[in-house]
This record gives sequence, structure tokens and C-alpha cells, in this order.
Amino acid sequence: SAPAPHNMHSHRMLRNSAFKSMPRAHARYSQSGLFTNVVRASLGSSATSSLVPDTLREMDMDTELQAHLASIATKGQASLTREERMKRQRSLENINAPDFMQLCKSTGVTPLRRAKARALQLNIGLYCNQACSHCHVESSPRRTEMMDRPTADQCLQLIRAAGPGGVQSLDITGGAPELNPQFRYLVEEASKLQVPEIIDRCNLTVLLEPGQEYLPAFLAAHRVRIVASLPCYTEKNTDQQRGAGVFERSIEALKLLNAQGYGSDPGLVLDLVYNPSGAFLAPDQATLQDAYRSELRLAYGIEFSSLLALNNLPIKRFADWLGRRNKL
Repeated sequence: SAPAPHNMHSHRMLRNSAFKSMPRAHARYSQSGLFTNVVRASLGSSATSSLVPDTLREMDMDTELQAHLASIATKGQASLTREERMKRQRSLENINAPDFMQLCKSTGVTPLRRAKARALQLNIGLYCNQACSHCHVESSPRRTEMMDRPTADQCLQLIRAAGPGGVQSLDITGGAPELNPQFRYLVEEASKLQVPEIIDRCNLTVLLEPGQEYLPAFLAAHRVRIVASLPCYTEKNTDQQRGAGVFERSIEALKLLNAQGYGSDPGLVLDLVYNPSGAFLAPDQATLQDAYRSELRLAYGIEFSSLLALNNLPIKRFADWLGRRNKL
């Protein structure tokens, strides 16, 4: 029978203790899990400990972040979001950027018509083991908003209702989506529904979190496309944006994925994502991809499918970072 109606735009608040009781990997992944543990043991001590305590310490020591959190507590998130919107509008006016709808009319592309939806992107929670300086949803280990099972069921019902030829891509993001107990459920059910493409937007370090040993084999078994954040092929730039120790753990995670066939098997797609670490735009994607491939292969023996060069939106933490430097 169909699940009961549920508000798909709501997230049930879960206590952090919920993550301690997440289900163990299925038996069919246990053998691969043993292999993963052997690989992790050979990679170093950081592969067997959680990143969360380090992230929390950095958050407590980050004076800019603490000031931002104090503003949220004083003014409220809705008020700060309105302020961000006004600042962005003033910035656009200062550079004489045209109004979007007026530009559409003047170039003859109106009226805009919605095409049939082919991709379903789900943000299934804001809990994350990292607290990146550019995060546009302000994820961190202190966020507890998580998609619950009734909401996940409603999303799956949308896929069923669309029927064959409907949803071609299920794109799962967060936070660190893998740390939501619904992540594995969504992937398994979408696989049963034969969704052609399932995407995991992964921060890489989550693969090394205690209790997540099953993930590399699980993702490979379901042919999940991984879109993984790695803002630079150097440790300094990556850790500056994403936190101390993130680069080392990311390299370890990439080696685990390569061991499953990601980056070499055409059916196991591993895309890396670059985004700028400051107030500038991404360089040419093709040129940067060549540099990533050369550096990662030479220094670490890592293979990947392709590089996506993205730019940061001036919202949330990145907008606050720009505002404090008078660059918004």
C-alpha cells in the first residue's frame, strides 16, 4: 500500500545519539568490509578514528564562525537570510547586472516553460563530520536536521509515480548524506526501481568514519556514481577550506574507492569536484582536470573519471566570509 501523506519539506529533528545506533552493513558486504579494514589499517591511524572531534574543536576556535553563530542566535536565521539577499541585490546593482526576467524578455526567450523533471535531488540532512568554510547549507556535526523514513518513502513514491522513463537520476546530498540512516535505504530502493543513475555527493572523509566501513563496497555493488569534493590536489589549500586533516583522509578514501574499481571501471564513476578557496572564479575545467590527474596519479597513484570545476554561491557561510572581507 502507498505510504501515508507526509510533508516532504519537513525534516524531523534527530538527536546525535541516533548516529550511534545506525544499522550495521549487510552480511553480503562483510567480506569486502574486512578487505576495507585491511586497507585502512595500512593507510594510517587517521583511517580508524572519527573526524568529528577535530571538526568541533576547530569550530570552537574559529572566531569568525563563532561570531556568525552568535548573529544567528541573536537575529535568527530568517533575518540573516534576508540580509544576505539584500546584500546580493546591492552587489548586482553596483555592477549594473540586468534583472533576470527583463533580460529574458529582451532576448526573446520568454515565456519560460518547465520541461519534464528527469532528476530528483534530495538533501537528506545537514549533519556532517566536517564544517567547510564555503558550505552553502551550513552543515556541521552540530546540525541535527535529518530526513526521516516517512519523507524518504514519499520521495520513493514520486519515483514510482513517474514510472518508466520518468526519474533518470536520483541525486543524494547533505550534509554528509551517508550519515543519515535513510541513505542506504534510498539507494537500495532506488536500485530496485531501476533508476538509471544514483548519485552520492560525497565528502570522502565520511568513508573513514567508524561504522562506515561497508560504504565503498556498498556503493560499488549498487553502481552508485560518486561526486566527491576535493577542492585542491594540495594539502594546504584543501585543509584551509575543509578543515585540518581532511586532505589526508580524502586521499585515503580515494584509495579505498580505487580498490573497489572506481575510476578505472567505466561502470563505477568517480568524479572529483573543485571549488575556489577564495573570492575568485574557477579556472578552465579541462586544464585543471589535467593537472589533477597528473598530480594525484604521480603522488598517490589515484585514478578518477573526471573533474567538475564549480563556483561558490555567495550564500550562508561563504557569503558571511565574503562580507567580513568587504568582497560581497
